Amino acid sequence: MLMAIVLAINASAQRYNVGSSYTTTDYFGNRTTTHRNQYGQTTGTSSSSTDYYGITRITHRDGYGYMIGTSTSTTDCFGNTITTHQDNYGNTIGTARTTTDYFGNTNAYYYDSHGLSTGSTTTSTDYFGTTRSSHNNRYGLSQGISTSTTDCFGNRTTQHQSIDPEDEIWSW
Repeated sequence: MLMAIVLAINASAQRYNVGSSYTTTDYFGNRTTTHRNQYGQTTGTSSSSTDYYGITRITHRDGYGYMIGTSTSTTDCFGNTITTHQDNYGNTIGTARTTTDYFGNTNAYYYDSHGLSTGSTTTSTDYFGTTRSSHNNRYGLSQGISTSTTDCFGNRTTQHQSIDPEDEIWSW
C-alpha cells in the first residue's frame, strides 16, 4: 500500500523545464548536439562520428568549448549498444547498455564506474515521429521526461523536464 502511494505521488509530481538539446547532422553523418539550460544559455556540445567499424565516438565540451569527456558506443550482434563514458583524463566514469524490443522501444540502463545501477531510460516513438523518453532513478522512480521532434531537414529538438527545477543532468 505504501509503495502504491509513493508511486502515485511520484507519477503526479510537477515537472520543470531544465533545458533543451538541438541536434544537426551533416552530409557525412556526423552529429552535433547543442545543450542549453532552462534559460536558453549554451551549457555544452556533443559531437559524434561513426567509423567504418560502426563504432561511434562522441566528444563532450562545456559551454566554453573545453573538452570534458568522451563516450564510445559499440553495437553487438544482437543489436544491443554498449556505451562507455570517460572523463577528459581517460578515466571510465560510467557505462550504459541499450536494448530495443520488438515494438521499437528502447531501454537504456546506466551504471557508475563501479558497475552499480544509477538509473534507466525508456524511449518510445509515436505515429507522428515524436519520441518520448522517461528517465528513472536507480529505484525505478520517474525523475523526468524528454520529448523530441524532428523537422523536415532532419534536425532534432529535445525538451527536457525534471521533477527537480535545479536539475541539469541532460544539459551539459
